[in-house]
Amino acid sequence: MTIEFIFHILGLIVVASPAVLLAVLGLPMLLGRPISESIQSNFTKAAVLTGLTAAVCILGMMLVFDSRHVVIELGNWVAIPQEHFHFHLKFVFDRLSVPFTILSFVLCGTVGAFASVYLHRETGYRRFFLFYAVFLLGMVISSLAGTIETLFLGWELVGLSSDLLIAYFHERPGPVRNGHRVWTVYRVADAAFLIAALTLHHLTGAGDFDGLMGTGPWPEGVAAVDSWHAFLVGLLLLVAAAGKSGMVPFSGWLPRAMEGPTPSSAVFYGALSVHLGTYLLLRVSPLLEASLPLSIAVIVLGLVSAVFGALASRVQSDVKNALAFASLTQVGIITVEIGCGLRYIALIHMIGHACLRTLQLLRAPSLLKDYQALENAIGEHLSTSPSFWEKVIPQAQREWLYRFSLERGHLDGFLDGYIVRPFVRVFRWCDQQERRWSRFAGGGETRESDRVAVDGDSLEDVV
Repeated sequence: MTIEFIFHILGLIVVASPAVLLAVLGLPMLLGRPISESIQSNFTKAAVLTGLTAAVCILGMMLVFDSRHVVIELGNWVAIPQEHFHFHLKFVFDRLSVPFTILSFVLCGTVGAFASVYLHRETGYRRFFLFYAVFLLGMVISSLAGTIETLFLGWELVGLSSDLLIAYFHERPGPVRNGHRVWTVYRVADAAFLIAALTLHHLTGAGDFDGLMGTGPWPEGVAAVDSWHAFLVGLLLLVAAAGKSGMVPFSGWLPRAMEGPTPSSAVFYGALSVHLGTYLLLRVSPLLEASLPLSIAVIVLGLVSAVFGALASRVQSDVKNALAFASLTQVGIITVEIGCGLRYIALIHMIGHACLRTLQLLRAPSLLKDYQALENAIGEHLSTSPSFWEKVIPQAQREWLYRFSLERGHLDGFLDGYIVRPFVRVFRWCDQQERRWSRFAGGGETRESDRVAVDGDSLEDVV
């Protein structure tokens, strides 16, 4: 039995464990015979431990045998010779993907154990763990993806489970509306991602990351495209990363995502999903070295997002929203580190921040109770001393910053007014002309019902 064969077996176990969990949890629900909470919880723990053990074994073997780049190929699943397109399922185990996969298993296992108690006897207990399995599978596929199509598959699974868990309490209109909002913002990021994938196919003839970043192991790869093409593809991927990680100008969906249960908020927007955009930037980091303007754009976006997150987190009225914007601050700093070429520092920062933020969000439900108990024990409210910024910034500017932060930078209004409304007006105008043309071609007269308004509303009114 060769070392390569053992690598392949362990790699397949890593990918198969969340897929088997999804099948075990999903099939009984489809057949109308759902399993009990205890069985569901035990299956989840077994799948996470199996995948985690296999991933740790792979990491140990990579360190012992100095293997920096192990590839597992599962063949072409879709091939269109006329269009020179193929969907190649390929997984890469290297210094970036293996630590992030282990992180995914550890944090998903922690949140799963917490949720099995936190959501006990909840009406949607089985539904939560089904979406949880979809998310875990999406994170593993995204982490190990060796082609841009494979990454997009995992990317979509993460986005789908995110939207469904935001709308978990679907009896109320608020969670459903916010879930739609987040899904719509994800569509913008996915559109940029797809355009980048098509551009990559046009440039290299395939979707393999090796064709874009060279054959060297991460982070030693060198971009195989010129600076202009690197800037074009990198800018599209930067938009995709900004949408997935909630960076400016897409930060408005972060507080809306807190409508979901606390366990999903912890693993999505404190730990893993919110870092998926920065993980994408790390994966394509050789592009940043090939294009100085792209590196500058990444640094600027990270700085703006970090400052905005720091301001917004200080004026939130609940702890989950404050932690969500605090996560945005750290994601912005990680993005700056990536733009500066500090790849290992960014990876370590990402892992440490994900672990810390997960524990903070899981602690959030009992934090207020403990805070009140502390005040009762002391006999007075806990006082806070003025910060450095309160001493150096004049009162008028501090009031403006407070209103600006409370309105979350007016980003929602900006997107609604300058992006959503123009698109909606164009689409409604096209619909109006189509109705008129259809009526005219049919020999009838234009009816009043064929005329639709062309004035767009906010994104909430559209979705």
